[in-house]
Amino acid sequence: MSEQIERSPIKKILVKQLTYVGLDEYLEQELKDAGYGGVQVSEGPLGVKLTLYVTRPGLVIGRRGIGIKDISDKLTSKFNLNNIQISVAEIEVPEANPRVICERIAASMQKGTPFRRTAIWALNQIMNAGALGCEIIISGKIRSERAHYQKFVAGVVPKSGEIARVAVLKGTTSVLLKAGLFGVKVKIALKSRMTPEFQLKQVAEPVKEGEVVEKAEGEGVT
Repeated sequence: MSEQIERSPIKKILVKQLTYVGLDEYLEQELKDAGYGGVQVSEGPLGVKLTLYVTRPGLVIGRRGIGIKDISDKLTSKFNLNNIQISVAEIEVPEANPRVICERIAASMQKGTPFRRTAIWALNQIMNAGALGCEIIISGKIRSERAHYQKFVAGVVPKSGEIARVAVLKGTTSVLLKAGLFGVKVKIALKSRMTPEFQLKQVAEPVKEGEVVEKAEGEGVT
């Protein structure tokens, strides 16, 4: 019975997904200086292909591709992945990526900038980039010795339904300061990811008085 459980396809899928989560967390730490924004994993018959999304691709690629080879060797030994193919893509709009914004907020707080000023600055950056809405939550010892959280919201951020699953991107990180550990959560709602309710395929022009309208072949007379 135990052998059947170990060989079950469900367990294989869970183990694989757990591996990819650990892979993502590892890359987030390794590529923090490059503005890491996520990874896309696709499996093929020849191996695993990774697409790394960063704001500074040059730091990842390195001179003559040395950086990519180093990352590939580390991932192979750490996660037991064979035939890894790595490609690097630049994030076109960093302000629309919640993971990038999280790291920017954390870096600003580490430099001593007050969290309220940092959060408002981030909200303005996100909304100026054309987002539908955004929400930033900073938690920790922000007012006293007890932990609290403060929320900063701009625009519209859907909370439930299919639109919330598709159009809202999320990112989280933590930053260690003298006062303790602070958490940062960012949600960004993007207009480009929203499915339109309807779409007009053809706009009919008004018919002038006395004008004959030609029928397409196969259409009936009304």
